[in-house]
Amino acid sequence: MIYREFQKLRLSNLGMGAMRLPVLDGDEGRIDEEQTFRMVDAAMAGGVNYYDTAWGYHDGHSELVLGKALARYPRDSFYLADKFPGYDLGNFGKAEEIFEEQLRKCGVDHFDFYLFHNVCELNIEQYLDEEKYKIWSYLTEQKRSGRIRHLGFSAHGSVEVIRRFLEAYGKDMEFCQLQLNWLDWEFQSGKEKAALLREWNIPIWVMEPLRGGKLASLPEEDAAMLRAFRPAESVPGWAFRFLQGIPGAAVILSGMSDAAQMADNLRTFETDEPLKEEEASALLALAAKMTERTALPCTACRYCTSHCPQGLNIPWLLELYNEHVFTGGGFLAPMALMSLPEDKKPSACIGCRSCEQVCPQQIRISEAMKDFCGKLAASDQS
Repeated sequence: MIYREFQKLRLSNLGMGAMRLPVLDGDEGRIDEEQTFRMVDAAMAGGVNYYDTAWGYHDGHSELVLGKALARYPRDSFYLADKFPGYDLGNFGKAEEIFEEQLRKCGVDHFDFYLFHNVCELNIEQYLDEEKYKIWSYLTEQKRSGRIRHLGFSAHGSVEVIRRFLEAYGKDMEFCQLQLNWLDWEFQSGKEKAALLREWNIPIWVMEPLRGGKLASLPEEDAAMLRAFRPAESVPGWAFRFLQGIPGAAVILSGMSDAAQMADNLRTFETDEPLKEEEASALLALAAKMTERTALPCTACRYCTSHCPQGLNIPWLLELYNEHVFTGGGFLAPMALMSLPEDKKPSACIGCRSCEQVCPQQIRISEAMKDFCGKLAASDQS
């Protein structure tokens, strides 16, 4: 197992995420405890010492099951991470109640790592409202008391949202958990977000290294291109090797769902073999090819915004549209749109096409907004 130094700790480069544990009969709330225990045993035997869970994973059962699995080991043999569930605005004002319950569910008296969960457009105002919610005050007090050893945050929001959070609390943040992978390095501004964190000297914890499994396999033509560089490397291995080359990426979390995935990942992390420059370039070129199949070529020149009678932030809406189309749905775009008033959402587009008359890329923006509304409605019904 590869290890990374963090302050005075030695953290396994591979961390076990507990968001996609094996389940019974396809029911996310019924975790297969026997199989999960075996996976934790394999992880511990393979040198993994970082385990990550959260309040909402597996309908609230992840903390319970992971806590039971880890309770069979000495407390000083692993590091446990949990999070304040700010993805649900109803949880603001309940930091103490939730934190105490999380300790109980996990069966521990402290968390080694604790995060402000999912800082994004939806909740940035609530996270920054110390007068009303006092999330920062409560969590920093738990750190002073030793019940939180290291405090950080996770983020799915834009670069600007992350910057706002850092300007408020960056001096207290010891790490940041980001969705990073070779596809999102450009597609979701991963490169820019990583650079921002380096400016603040904040190490990166990686989530979604395989983008929810979408990067675990590729069409044969693309896989063959990668094999020409590294014949023995698996497709998932390429994703992890890419991340091993990112400065400041200390822990790479993988939400493994079965013993085979665990075994494959443990083999990969026996060695530190970041991609060479030509290999990384080939992978990023493949990412560009994959995203351009569905992405609208918006360059955020913002000519359109000055001609929109509704005052819509068209470049950002198109960015969300691209994400939603490429992913085939998902939670990121709907979550971000929840932060907007109704008169600033895609549904507010009146189809006047004024924006299209000045778009250098000749994007049919009004059609994209209409299609976006349809896709969002279909997601709500599914």
